[in-house]
Amino acid sequence: MATVRENSPVAGAGVAASPAEPDLFSRVSVGRISEIIVEQIRLLIRQGQLKPGDRLPPERDLCERFGVSRVTVREALRMLESSGLVEIRVGARGGAFVTAPTSDRVGEGLADLLSMAVVSAADITEARMILEIGMVPLVCDRATKEDLADLETLCERARAALRSGEYSMSMSAEFHIRVAQATHNPAVAMLVESIRGSILRSMQQAREAAPEMGHLGTEEHARFVGAVRRRDPEAATHIMREHLERTAHRVIGH
Repeated sequence: MATVRENSPVAGAGVAASPAEPDLFSRVSVGRISEIIVEQIRLLIRQGQLKPGDRLPPERDLCERFGVSRVTVREALRMLESSGLVEIRVGARGGAFVTAPTSDRVGEGLADLLSMAVVSAADITEARMILEIGMVPLVCDRATKEDLADLETLCERARAALRSGEYSMSMSAEFHIRVAQATHNPAVAMLVESIRGSILRSMQQAREAAPEMGHLGTEEHARFVGAVRRRDPEAATHIMREHLERTAHRVIGH
């Protein structure tokens, strides 16, 4: 289990802190106090002074450092946990631990934006065209035998589902997620994974306008994999561009 490092800004949680150790937490007394505490801790995480795996001081220490009640500290910790910034663990070695960011958390935020109509399916489709066309050369250069086998398997599953009438656009979304993983660039893979739900919604909207898209898209997926297997980025890019532009035409309307 991860523990606080000796040189961590919160080192000493559970033990006596060194008198020379600077206290990064400031007392708060205005506004909704728990929210101010959350912002202080969020800033420390962004600045890298608190890192994934670091344990925050015990509640009693946080109460003293912030100059607030235990109820306020607990509210702040619950807010941090709900936002995915900390994980609360129980037991003798429990406490509040800083967590690593996940694509799921980012995806939930984008889903919220979509539901509030801040980001539309058209916006997501345009973003996909920039991202997914741009990553094709990496896929052609780095895709392994395992990547190619997985992509071909996904194409075969989609064909079988079309024949049985059980096809869903989630199968198409899964294919695009797997293509991103074939870049072997974790940042690219995480970006695409984070908008999985948004991609699926845009695909579903496009299919409502053109029900034949499942058949066309599956065949384009297969052609794309063939181009990647040949290590032909020009052909693969052309196929991916046509594939996404067709979706864009249905969603964006031009």
